[in-house]
Amino acid sequence: MDQGSLGELEREGPSAPVGSSIQPSLDEAVRVADALRSRLAEVILGAPEAVSAAVLAALTGTHLLIEDVPGVGKTMLAKTLAGALGVRLARVQGHPDLLPSDVTGVSVYSPDAGTWEFRPGPVFAHILLVDELNRTPPRTQSALLEAMAENQVTVDGESWALPRPHLVLATQNPLSQLGTFPLVESQLDRFGLSVSMGYPDEATEVSLALRHGGQQALDQLFPACDVSAWARAQWASASVRVAPAVASYAVRICRATRQAPGVLLGASPRAAIVLIRLAQAFAVMNGRDHTLPEDVKAVATACLAHRLVCETTSGVAAVRAVLASVCSPRP
Repeated sequence: MDQGSLGELEREGPSAPVGSSIQPSLDEAVRVADALRSRLAEVILGAPEAVSAAVLAALTGTHLLIEDVPGVGKTMLAKTLAGALGVRLARVQGHPDLLPSDVTGVSVYSPDAGTWEFRPGPVFAHILLVDELNRTPPRTQSALLEAMAENQVTVDGESWALPRPHLVLATQNPLSQLGTFPLVESQLDRFGLSVSMGYPDEATEVSLALRHGGQQALDQLFPACDVSAWARAQWASASVRVAPAVASYAVRICRATRQAPGVLLGASPRAAIVLIRLAQAFAVMNGRDHTLPEDVKAVATACLAHRLVCETTSGVAAVRAVLASVCSPRP
């Protein structure tokens, strides 16, 4: 990517819908969400939760962590989301020798000009896939922290804005496998949600073996929207109404994780903010212009489980226990 392209990326960003009413933009966001879900389901067979998580990530701009054993479609999900959004996917393969500059870019000295020029790395794509993130060393993992939280990277003391919208999708193999480095808490907290692909059922696996779905379907995929429509859908999703009682419910869930039995580190205030954003997006996916407590419940496990540091329980079990104990604003 040259300097001219970098300048264009810096100027891109979500645009508000024309006019004073949000309704036309909300209608468009609903159509984008439906089209994305449909496109993803054509390729990713038998994994509706993973498909929904990818759509939620696209509508909110929150980063997605895809965790599972090799060969179940983690990378395919990321490639399909990029194809459905009509944007370029930059892919970085995690391995122990990966350097931070392999992700962010590097300054190169030009003898002719007598100056240093910044060469952007793959993080400057609209969607960055870091495949097997937990096979990269901690130093390289930390190179993503600024990009994921602040939508910029700093190299040699100079900060560069990333394109908007921007998503980091990362896959992670089980920590029991050889050659993995555990992701630190600050890294996990920057992922808006996580999802596990799971093994398909027998009928789905037969369909995949017969080349229905999967790579063959991906090769025939056409975009559900363009970058501008994607940005407008994010804008509309963030504008969905959230009643104070619903916001309070989301915050109480996050606060309850901090005192939950068996949990050493609960959800952060950032998690509460993301939980509400995901609930807004879930409302859009269901064609509504307002959030309900049920929206918060529906996305809570995907949003919170991976953030918790647990001693005697799992993150999923802890979140489910909290949801059962915290009173909803509605019966």
